[in-house]
Amino acid sequence: MNRPPSTPPALCDSERISLLRLLAAFLKIGSTGFGGGMAVIALMEREFVQKRKLLTVEEFLHGVGLGQILGAFSVNAAFFIGYRLFGLAGGILSASTFLMPSLALVTALSHFYFRYHSLPALQGAVAGLGPVVIALILDAAWSLGRQVLRSPTAVCIAGAALAAGALKTNAVWVILAAGTVGLLLPNVRRSRPSAPSGPSTGTLPALHIPAAIGTLSLLGTVAMTFLKTGLVFFGGGFVLVPTLHHRLVTELGWLSPREFLDGVAISNLTPGPIAVLATFAGYHIAGVAGALVATTALLAPAIGLMWLMSGQYERYRGDPRAERFLAGVNPAVAGLILSAAVLLEGSAIGSWRGWILCGASLLLLRKFRWHPAFVLAIGSVAGYAALLP
Repeated sequence: MNRPPSTPPALCDSERISLLRLLAAFLKIGSTGFGGGMAVIALMEREFVQKRKLLTVEEFLHGVGLGQILGAFSVNAAFFIGYRLFGLAGGILSASTFLMPSLALVTALSHFYFRYHSLPALQGAVAGLGPVVIALILDAAWSLGRQVLRSPTAVCIAGAALAAGALKTNAVWVILAAGTVGLLLPNVRRSRPSAPSGPSTGTLPALHIPAAIGTLSLLGTVAMTFLKTGLVFFGGGFVLVPTLHHRLVTELGWLSPREFLDGVAISNLTPGPIAVLATFAGYHIAGVAGALVATTALLAPAIGLMWLMSGQYERYRGDPRAERFLAGVNPAVAGLILSAAVLLEGSAIGSWRGWILCGASLLLLRKFRWHPAFVLAIGSVAGYAALLP
């Protein structure tokens, strides 16, 4: 791989880890990232920044910030990391591997749901994961915050982003506003990375679908429907829910209101992003093939945009204006991560026992450096045993 002359071989990130090991790490994160969104970002930060040191804090925060613009930002962050280390193939494979566990689980649950018209009895075990997810988010916010909040201006930006996030302001506007502040305040300085990294470069629904339609034509219709949705999937997360509800329930009638709500619940039972709601809907429309096509089409516009931005990242991040813009973005991302804990606290914890589990989880993660998978397992057992009423 070609590297800048000033970059020693020891600092070449893609030589620190093989592509196979990188994909194995994303498969593990995709299997244990219950809570989606910022909980998954916390796992990625722990794995690739703290543990393996494949990216600097600065690069990671930039990847998360760019990923907020369009689509599922956890998938976008996976693509950014893979692209930075192994180019386009690494980005696509990283995002795909990260999604694999959720796709498989949602497809299986969708099969049982549409066959028996009931949700699997998993809510108890999943409920126990809530306090642990909050602990994971707090751990990531602390780890990132102490490295980027090094000036009063950065603290103010992070505080404003925290407040905006807690008020459910679209993350895209928060990121853009923070970057603008960075441009207007030249005294905001980003911390230099200690180790710069070089880039390498089924059943058919009865409503509104003709019975005689061919499989390929049906899959084409599914692809176009979810592709159009993906093009306006700004802000990520639950922004997708009302958009898909209007399209799939109100306009097309592909799902009933009850089926759509159950699909949202099933999507939240998996470790992946809420975007796997497309997997549920696609399965109902055209089976396993429909699930894959719907998910791919929904995420394709965001992956395309991330490809363009990741390819230009190294070129523009050294520009003084880009530096000031990104210096404003860094603390904003830290504030947004913390705001996720504020928004989720009420539904994720719910009792004093939940707070105890959250505190114990944070202690295990922060002080004793336990792997998140073991802490998540403790929460799952506690929920299954009904210890968190």
